[in-house]
Amino acid sequence: MNTFKPLVFSGVQPTGNLHLGNYLGAIRKFVALQQDNDCIYCVVDLHAITAQLVHDDLKGQIRSIAAAFIASGIDPVKHIVFNQSAVPQHAELAWIFNCVARIGWMNRMTQFKDKAGKDRENASLGLLAYPSLMAADILVYRATHVPVGDDQKQHLELARDIAQRFNIDFGPKIRETGTGVDMIVGEEPIHGYFPLVEPLIGGPAPRVMSLKDGTKKMSKSDPSDLSRINLMDDADTILKKIRKAKTDPDALPSEVDGLEGRPEAGNLVGIYAALSDRTKADVLAEFGGQQFSVFKPALADLAVEVLAPITTEMRRLMDDTTHIDAILKDGGERARARAENTMNEVSDIIGFLR
Repeated sequence: MNTFKPLVFSGVQPTGNLHLGNYLGAIRKFVALQQDNDCIYCVVDLHAITAQLVHDDLKGQIRSIAAAFIASGIDPVKHIVFNQSAVPQHAELAWIFNCVARIGWMNRMTQFKDKAGKDRENASLGLLAYPSLMAADILVYRATHVPVGDDQKQHLELARDIAQRFNIDFGPKIRETGTGVDMIVGEEPIHGYFPLVEPLIGGPAPRVMSLKDGTKKMSKSDPSDLSRINLMDDADTILKKIRKAKTDPDALPSEVDGLEGRPEAGNLVGIYAALSDRTKADVLAEFGGQQFSVFKPALADLAVEVLAPITTEMRRLMDDTTHIDAILKDGGERARARAENTMNEVSDIIGFLR
């Protein structure tokens, strides 16, 4: 073997309702990537218990994410769709990576600081080690590319650091087992086992903000349901939420520069642009000078047009979960076969007796 086979991996946590931001920022990109790539898409249920251990219906949330994947157009036959806990090698490799990573690396993770808040001493160890498990999620398949948003780029850098540290520390062992790839780290040639995964940041995916506050990201955890459009919302609910979305009294500008200092206006224009596969400039060329009383109904109609087929299919899949369960079972078995091969080779490199 002289190169890493290209492979895309990504996952979504089963916590709360999926919303428009999840769809535009992640799932729609997953659908596009599968056209030209080998893809593995995971419902990361082990991550779901890092910040909240007990869930009312974790199984239902797992199925809901899988249903959103399928309803949006991900092909579970050509690619792999599964839930993380069905493949124990994720946790197994995460422990090894816990021994590779350094406490200082983890303490620098800004997302841990944000989620733990001021009471860091009371946060779970799992929350602190979350990025190590994320690295294992990716590298247990030796994935080469991961679509990420701004909030995950630091974790992906950590995954690269862990892979690099493992490759350097075990370089002679990797060569001895014949499982590695000749690669360059900096200017130094090494024989590495894990790829230095690359982020996939390109594409039209916007940063979708709250409908109640254009300076905050649209979130499943926001206490106000009016702050987001859920993928399971019906047409009337979408219309109501967009009608109530926060705006300012001025008309829409004719050029993008006119959105400066108007976060709510910029957010709604950005959502329209993403849903219609157009640029903000194109949208403003059509709606510039119009009041929000004209723009909001047009945005609501567009959102319903795009989301209604996904919502309908999600509801159908969730009414009888037999099909979703079969997809997850099949995907778990196929993912486990790949992950088991990786762990056998990692065990040989480290020197575990098996």
